[in-house]
Amino acid sequence: MSLYYTYETPVGELTFFEKNGFLVGIVAGRVAGEGELGETSVLREAYTQVNAYLKGQRQAFSLPFLFGGTPFSEAVWRALMEIPYGETRTYKQIAEAIGKSTACRAVGRAIHTNPLLIVIPCHRVVGSDRSLTGYAGGLEMKRKLLDLESCFKHSFDV
Repeated sequence: MSLYYTYETPVGELTFFEKNGFLVGIVAGRVAGEGELGETSVLREAYTQVNAYLKGQRQAFSLPFLFGGTPFSEAVWRALMEIPYGETRTYKQIAEAIGKSTACRAVGRAIHTNPLLIVIPCHRVVGSDRSLTGYAGGLEMKRKLLDLESCFKHSFDV
């Protein structure tokens, strides 16, 4: 059974999705998903951990999650999870990390389909010139997340 629930957070509303006891999605905004609206212990714990992160009280997550993507997308998402808190990488660095140094655009597409905002830290990926690039939660949210992690203390070109 699939369930979803929307919570208010320091960066706005986030909708969390669960399927069979696993977190399968976090998206920006209030979004109706497949399944039923309902809060569960998995969703509540995911919200608790994400909210603690957003308040500067947590740097890593310990959640039961699944992501379903192509083998390439999953390799990209795993590489994103290896970016340490407070650091950034470029699309090229992610491509190199998965052994596909010429696949920067494909890496960008995989990042765009990241099912778990914040938990899979795609906000830590910036352009090769260190500029902010697209983010499913919007560039303002990306800026807030990077500022939270103290990655940058200057304004970005957006």
